[in-house]
Amino acid sequence: MTLSLFDQFMSPTLLGIPLMALALTLPWILFFKPGNRWSSSRFSALVAQFLKWFTKEIFQPMSLGGHKWALILTSLVLFLITLNMLGLLPYTFTPTTQLSMNMAFAVPLWLATVIIGMRNQPNLSLAHMLPEGTPALLIPILIVIETISLFIRPLALGVRLTANLTAGHLLIQLIATAAYVLMSIMPVVAILTSVLLFLLTLLEVAVAMIQAYVFVLLLSLYLQENV
Repeated sequence: MTLSLFDQFMSPTLLGIPLMALALTLPWILFFKPGNRWSSSRFSALVAQFLKWFTKEIFQPMSLGGHKWALILTSLVLFLITLNMLGLLPYTFTPTTQLSMNMAFAVPLWLATVIIGMRNQPNLSLAHMLPEGTPALLIPILIVIETISLFIRPLALGVRLTANLTAGHLLIQLIATAAYVLMSIMPVVAILTSVLLFLLTLLEVAVAMIQAYVFVLLLSLYLQENV
């Protein structure tokens, strides 16, 4: 029986029970719990330094109204990074390769930024639809284009994260399969392929972290426009 390359992206089941919920709760089990000491381990110190840098980079150019989102955005970036990294381990599943999963993250958060803008500063939010000094003939066209671009934002967030992770996983599986098949035929080529696989895995680790950061960064930019 020949398996499809896309079988790795199917939601895992055990006795007919979907294990998606288990895959989503696993990252929170791995994180350290707050204690009485300043730093309980090197890992907790590393996470604390990352959160400090991330919060400074994201919220420094933002007005005070957007600082209320610090907890949810920092939690989201840690969650996405952990999900993406765990998906690189053997015999694991990456929930963020599912478009429905990513859209479930993107749509509510994007919609919240739009609602905040319409509630707090409706004139400024609507002003983004039409640049100042636009010729009268272009006004209807620009309004339609800006409206479409506004509603495409959550789709772009979800598709970007899904496409990058899916492409990386497919490349890793293809090169790993090639190395396995060539091991008995051409050992030298198989070793070179294995080196390429190792380099690609390092690249995919970087992509897993960068894509999580980009996802939250774009959300913060949407928030910055509406606060």
